[in-house]
Amino acid sequence: MREAWITGIGLLTALGPDRETTWRRLLAGETGIRQLTLFDTAGYRTHLAAQIDDVALRLAGLPRSPGRHVTRASHFALVAAAEALADADLPASGEGRGWALVVGGGTAGLYEAEGFVERRLRGGARTRGLGELVEVPQDSPADRVAHCLALTGPRITITTACSSSTIAVGTAAELVRDGEVEVALAGGSDALCRLTYAGFNSLHAVDPEPAKPFDRRRKGLSLGEGAALLVIEEADHARRRGVRPYARVLGYGVTNDAFHMTQPEPSGAAWERTVRAAIADAGVALSEVGYINGHGTATEQNDSAECAAYLRVFGARLATVPVSSVKGALGHCLCAAGGIEAAITALAIARATLPPTVGFAEADPACDVDAVPGIGRPGTPDVALSSSFAFGGNSSVLVLGRCA
Repeated sequence: MREAWITGIGLLTALGPDRETTWRRLLAGETGIRQLTLFDTAGYRTHLAAQIDDVALRLAGLPRSPGRHVTRASHFALVAAAEALADADLPASGEGRGWALVVGGGTAGLYEAEGFVERRLRGGARTRGLGELVEVPQDSPADRVAHCLALTGPRITITTACSSSTIAVGTAAELVRDGEVEVALAGGSDALCRLTYAGFNSLHAVDPEPAKPFDRRRKGLSLGEGAALLVIEEADHARRRGVRPYARVLGYGVTNDAFHMTQPEPSGAAWERTVRAAIADAGVALSEVGYINGHGTATEQNDSAECAAYLRVFGARLATVPVSSVKGALGHCLCAAGGIEAAITALAIARATLPPTVGFAEADPACDVDAVPGIGRPGTPDVALSSSFAFGGNSSVLVLGRCA
């Protein structure tokens, strides 16, 4: 079977408009969670989010104009795609390229649609701006990217809540490993909107303060937004171009436990199956896993169930496997979260540095893991996991490895 290498990474997060700024500030233990200014938060449990500054949305290196009515989510995806291609030393221009595009899709143009509906309620039936409804479908960011880059290969949008872009990366790697394509762009993009914010507030799943994953004091998540696109390339194709990879996608696992719409199965048995499925697909031994980029939402139920799953898989050896979450720094970016975290995991392998769990300070016996507190630290995992455990039991785990 062919090898699938990650040869380019594009990142847009609340910590920065690009890969290197995000990585530098993450390792320094900074957080992008702050006062939300995108819309009015009066009356909510929290007023914070990891929001992208619009000044960060600079489009460069795209051969075609993205056109009119580009939503924030599509803009995020275009920024990340341009950086990923430049990083992989692949041209952004070209006609009829058969590369695959697999994207985790979330709110898409819902924020813009909410704005139109608000104006319509105020102004009546003659209100202008129907064009803001164009990108409500969840595949809109993928369509924009495909149009701008003239991609004619398989185009897939996956929407499984917080595991969407984890599955997208795994699916793209599978297309490469199976010989369907030589190059794929994969990841996710998601933007904040009123509906998402109100929903998580109504569930009491958010913390009035910045999220504290795996911490005894955690009270909920902090929502975020952003995008990550990864260039996943067949190894021989990359070698011919003389490209140095970040990591190799060894395999992935996908399960659905259907336990509850919003609550995790508390014993960890459901997520244990996801981890074991990923390990089996990758063909590696448990003893080879040296780091886990956890889902780590900072909700009381999620973090304890996640750590229970890892304990069921690794047993006593879990004490020697660092488990960190980036959601205390980047917020929970929902359908983009898995792609962003896959990118961070690939960087951790390539640069021999483990990202910290920003916000973690007090250990919880129910989350008895080495959470990499404070700032990033040296670490040389040959194999790492990136986990996403989503609403409705939709779960996925990626297995990434160091390239020989």
